[in-house]
Amino acid sequence: MMWFLMCVGLLIGGYFIYGKFVEKVFGINTQRQTPAFTKTDGVDFVPMSKGKVYLIQLLNIAGVGPIFGPILGALYGPAAMLWIVFGCIFAGAVHDYFSGMLSVRNNGQSVPNLAGKYLGKGAKHFMNVFAIILLLLVGVVFISAPAGLLGKLTGWDVSIFVGIIFTYYLIATIVPVDKIIGRLYPFFGALLLFMSVGLTIAIVVSSEHTLLPGFEAKDFLTNLNPNDMPLWPALFITIACGAVSGFHATQSPLMARCVENESNGRFVFFGAMIGEGVIALIWCAIALSFFGGVQGLSDGMGGNPANVVYEASTGLLGAVGGFMAILGVIILPITSGDTAFRSARLILSEFFNMPQTALPKRLLLAIPLFVMGAILTQVDFGVIWRYFGVANQTTAVMMLWTASAYLLRHNKLHWICTIPAMFMTTVVISFLLSSETLGAGLPITISTIAGLVSTAIISALIIIKTKGKGDEGIIEEA
Repeated sequence: MMWFLMCVGLLIGGYFIYGKFVEKVFGINTQRQTPAFTKTDGVDFVPMSKGKVYLIQLLNIAGVGPIFGPILGALYGPAAMLWIVFGCIFAGAVHDYFSGMLSVRNNGQSVPNLAGKYLGKGAKHFMNVFAIILLLLVGVVFISAPAGLLGKLTGWDVSIFVGIIFTYYLIATIVPVDKIIGRLYPFFGALLLFMSVGLTIAIVVSSEHTLLPGFEAKDFLTNLNPNDMPLWPALFITIACGAVSGFHATQSPLMARCVENESNGRFVFFGAMIGEGVIALIWCAIALSFFGGVQGLSDGMGGNPANVVYEASTGLLGAVGGFMAILGVIILPITSGDTAFRSARLILSEFFNMPQTALPKRLLLAIPLFVMGAILTQVDFGVIWRYFGVANQTTAVMMLWTASAYLLRHNKLHWICTIPAMFMTTVVISFLLSSETLGAGLPITISTIAGLVSTAIISALIIIKTKGKGDEGIIEEA
């Protein structure tokens, strides 16, 4: 219990202490008008209150990632909790803050345009393709997971729920942001709160389940995975949305178009990531506790984290409470999947320079995306999840380097972005070189050395190319 409360306390402290420091480094301007006012269009650029924007941002980024990822990551033992805490504070929240605030400073532009502006045209073209692929994978993952849980709850055919969710996604993608997303998300937020708080209280007071049973302090630095899976670098790919996630960089510009003042940025972007970290921490603790340890978790999971969600929710909260908690888990991916497709539409609209005020133009971009998404739903969920994990963290790497380049150009303390960018670059390269299913299958030692060398070269090139140059050489003006 002490470990769990300490981790939650560190996350909250990270928001007030490190979040304030990051905000100071960025340098907000409370007198500067935001895109919500300068580009108001009644569809995507709509001023909203700080509280509403925060809630939408949290629900946008908190799909199944901060639930399924920590459950899978819990197989490594309590070390997963340390990555959630420190990754969230020093990498994920910083990543989300800069992806949001750089968009605010650049007329609500999406991550490909931001990468192009600060890293060059090559980065822009890479991110245009990569962001669309990531968002399609996210949309598919966030259809399959809730549809599967709904099928488990009702006994109905999963394909029925796939069709229903697809229909909702299409509607939410093309209507103005304040018509569905702005109105329904407060109710969804209440379910999210019930799920998180209810499950935490239930496991704390449960007489049958002990919080983190049998673990000692030394286990926080030990790989306990019963499937003999290496902690490095797989843990940092497995737990993405609860620590650092590139998907968030595609979502933050949605709310950057609705933020009323730059002073709201820390609460909306940094704060939402801290909130997601708390959700991830809760599910990691539940996964480690409900089944009595990592071996029991592995057996109870049966290869699908949805089994853990179902068993833990009904076991801790009973039939009615469990139904409400599972409903919260179902809603989380749905409220991220709709905005994934919406983000993809907006990225395409920027690429083709196609204004989105007219409904036919929104449909022209949205329908092909949904056709491709429908095709991808036929691919095995496990395969989609692995590709999603790599694509997710690669996008995070690009966003962190974009933020670092911005700070370097303006002679600000770039290390707050450069250090996590270097770490995640090493993770991604090492994983791709060592993975037998997605990469080259090289020995982990060789892969890590290659990752470190590649990271050092990339870091040197970016620092030399951008440091102290201000807006000189910038590809696109804001």
